[in-house]
Amino acid sequence: MALVCALSERTEATIALGSNLGNCAQILRDAFARLAQLSVVPLRCSSIWRSTPLDCPPGSPDFINAVVALTPLPHFTPEGLLTELQAMEREFGRRPKQVLNEARPLDLDLIAWGSEVRNTPTLTLPHPRAHLRRFVLQPLSELAPGLMLPGQMHTVAELLASLRTEEVLERLP
Repeated sequence: MALVCALSERTEATIALGSNLGNCAQILRDAFARLAQLSVVPLRCSSIWRSTPLDCPPGSPDFINAVVALTPLPHFTPEGLLTELQAMEREFGRRPKQVLNEARPLDLDLIAWGSEVRNTPTLTLPHPRAHLRRFVLQPLSELAPGLMLPGQMHTVAELLASLRTEEVLERLP
């Protein structure tokens, strides 16, 4: 009984995944497997979506996106998980930025860590632009439509319904 209580009280972290360089859908599936190793319970994964590039250099390829929710291993802090996500991006071939929002094999953004709020030079929680991005809100609405990100007055589903953006998303099989 104590184990069940301890697990139910653990914080859930939400991570957005994106890829627009290489075999993007496979990269996301491989990243799901890698992220599962960081969770004490099975991942909750959204569908995989194709999205038009947002604020990217002209001619950028479409992105493949998803969102996962995981329950971090007990030793993780938000900062520790962020460090692990950045290391995973490098493992998948991400290089230091040359151009803002350039094509990349894997982009992992820590969107939320339960109700935590952070604003440090290395980490802002919740992610400061998550509520403005259809490529985050659409997959997140599959997992947690009733979630209210810290600092927001509306649920994920309400934010998505009211979002006005040029982004086009398509759910992939």
